[in-house]
Amino acid sequence: MRHTYLPTIAELQAFTACARHGTTTRAAFELNLTQSAISRALGTLEARLGVALFHRVRKRLVLSPAGQGFLERAEQALATLDAAAVGAMAFGGTEAVLRIAALPSFTRSWLIARLARFAQIAPQISLDITARLHPVEFERDPFDLAIMRTQHERAGTRLVPLLRESLVAVCAPERLAGNEPLAPEALLGHPLLQQSTRPTLWLDWFRDTGLDARDILRGARFDHFDMILDAAIAGMGIGLVPEIIARASLTEGRLVRACARTFETGGTYSLIIPERTEDTPSVATFQSWLLAELRAD
Repeated sequence: MRHTYLPTIAELQAFTACARHGTTTRAAFELNLTQSAISRALGTLEARLGVALFHRVRKRLVLSPAGQGFLERAEQALATLDAAAVGAMAFGGTEAVLRIAALPSFTRSWLIARLARFAQIAPQISLDITARLHPVEFERDPFDLAIMRTQHERAGTRLVPLLRESLVAVCAPERLAGNEPLAPEALLGHPLLQQSTRPTLWLDWFRDTGLDARDILRGARFDHFDMILDAAIAGMGIGLVPEIIARASLTEGRLVRACARTFETGGTYSLIIPERTEDTPSVATFQSWLLAELRAD
């Protein structure tokens, strides 16, 4: 990397502000600098790159072709630095930041409701949680651990099994109108809500029944289980979701079991911990707390 040509942050800020406003005067006002400081930064940047980034047209700055090509990258660089600064600020008042990648529906429907208790026992740890459907590449992604299904395991990681995945069919109480749960085959008389990222779940549920897949796979499609929960609560049909995700809505009466059958997928929710963080105190604290919460639940 040739650092000789690397722009300074001040040069990038001056350039992007001039691109937004078209004058050094307005750019200076935005950045709380003098007009001459903006002009110097812009001139230094153009000299550094050896190209004209603007054409001066009737006292306005108009991006040149080189400037147009440079603008998007410059804005991305500043945005990345800003995000990095905000992330570093998360350490304020805490000893550690624990970066977690977690399945979105599990996080929204089960985990978040319990995180206040983690904050009580570990106030020195700040949590940074990102919803993630796909496997984490810990060598590239800046996460300390992941909460995923076991199928998302990667080399160089340790698995801590949390619970087996059990699916239940749920719907709004009005759909059953006070009647008993339906037999599995009777579910086909209702719209079946589909999970687009795991499109074979209903086929697995009806495996060995000999029913037509075209009937099984008809229905509105949603990316996440929590969206299917919301759709089922709204009366759109019957959803097939992990029991742990549906548990709160079932307890509160917003959903009922549409069928008494529970389907074991063979999958397991697990903590996936890379070798580089497995001896970290914050990871050990979170692991112990999470296992205790699951036992209590």
